[in-house]
Amino acid sequence: MQPRNMSMSGVVDLAAVKAAGEAKVKAEQARAEAARQGGGGAVPPSALVIDVDEAGFEREVLQRSAEVPVVLDFWAEWCQPCKQLSPLLERLAVEYDGRVVLAKIDVDANQMLMQQFGIQGIPAVFAVVAGQALPLFQGAAPEQQIRETLDQLVQVAEQRFGITGIAVDADAQGPEGDAAEAPAAPAGPHDALLEAAVRALDSGDIPGAVQAYKNVLVDDPGNTEAKLGLAQAELLGRVQGMDPQQVRKAAAEKPEDVAAQLAVADLDLVGGHVEHAFERLVDTVRVTAGDDRDAVRVRLLELFEVVGPDDPRVTKARGALARVLF
Repeated sequence: MQPRNMSMSGVVDLAAVKAAGEAKVKAEQARAEAARQGGGGAVPPSALVIDVDEAGFEREVLQRSAEVPVVLDFWAEWCQPCKQLSPLLERLAVEYDGRVVLAKIDVDANQMLMQQFGIQGIPAVFAVVAGQALPLFQGAAPEQQIRETLDQLVQVAEQRFGITGIAVDADAQGPEGDAAEAPAAPAGPHDALLEAAVRALDSGDIPGAVQAYKNVLVDDPGNTEAKLGLAQAELLGRVQGMDPQQVRKAAAEKPEDVAAQLAVADLDLVGGHVEHAFERLVDTVRVTAGDDRDAVRVRLLELFEVVGPDDPRVTKARGALARVLF
């Protein structure tokens, strides 16, 4: 079987995306800084290739795709082309050093995932970025073509979603290894800015907090604390000055108005009605398309960050979102 869809231009409009030279340099600097600090938060190379089943798909793929592109390798033991392609993908995943993670899915044991992705033949390779599934190619392919596809995937993740990958500690052992515990990492270069952002947020200076978090992310796009803080500050900024009664009335009268649905979801989340907020946005994703759908999906991912990735309500909503997107 000949490989198909090797170019990602049919999935993401790369022509509309500006050159990311500066973003790429900053991403490299952030990764180098993480490595220099002793691999704080870094994963061992063995964590770059994982086996995934239906039960772990939510955690291992959808949640992880918020920080690194996850490449899906659909394979089976009886598939001869798979035996050629899979080792190559595994080697490249390690070589890309945290810019991608490879998730291997045995189709015989995971028929539901195979159906959700509409797979007609294997090997089939997809990617998931920020919860969005992208078809890459089907069938075995030359290494150079696969490298080009992965390069485009990494570029799209950085430019369109701000995802720069994860740090890898080359000296670390796997989960069952005997490596000594790493020493505590020294204070990061952005600690003062993060503290200033928290003080601004506590004092009600939401614009100041937003700017402080953004200043951190300019130099360190993968900073988890800054991402979370920015999402929280922007949420508070959006609901500030809202008239809840008028906002809810507008959303009820115009269910097709995406801005109105986003506003009510923000109010629900701040008011503690987390599940209502998530359900509203998942339903809005279901009935929208194009830029509107992408805007709602991105907002939903932001609200996931505010609540926390380990919250069971987030897990439930991520599953609902995945079913809508796939």
